[in-house]
Amino acid sequence: MKKWAGTAAAAALALGAAGQAVAAQPSEKQVRELFEVMHMDRMFGQMNTQMVTVMGQAVPCVPASYWQGFIDASGTRQLLGQMVPIYQRHFTAQDVAGLLKFYRSPLGQKVITQMPVTMAEGMKVGQAWGRERGQTMIRQLQQKGTLDANGQCPASPAAAKPAVPAPGPGH
Repeated sequence: MKKWAGTAAAAALALGAAGQAVAAQPSEKQVRELFEVMHMDRMFGQMNTQMVTVMGQAVPCVPASYWQGFIDASGTRQLLGQMVPIYQRHFTAQDVAGLLKFYRSPLGQKVITQMPVTMAEGMKVGQAWGRERGQTMIRQLQQKGTLDANGQCPASPAAAKPAVPAPGPGH
């Protein structure tokens, strides 16, 4: 009987905790307010513009007028709408209230304005670091004989011969 009572109490606590977690979920309005304070619409607009620039360079035969259709407020609103449930899953209403307080503060506003610049600079540093590490790795593997002078795997006798003869004409 005591075991049953303990199990029932544990179940009641678990259900109560689950109810609190659901109740603590931020509302869509609260999350959208956070997006507004963080200027996420502008960030997505900038990302969209960068993407269009890259695509325009990659596919020069497509007229610039075509790409302008991708730089619109409707697409940004759609993306933000899809992000609301993500924030609701990962943050409580109390978390979002704290984030709102922070991002409304002078320091929070500075983070918003400086983050794109610091991230861009950080990406350049990370790319240079990755390039340097990759070159060091290739040199080490070349010294060990794992890679040839061109940074490629040396041809092995097994790699030089096909395992199964290719069918000739008429097969």
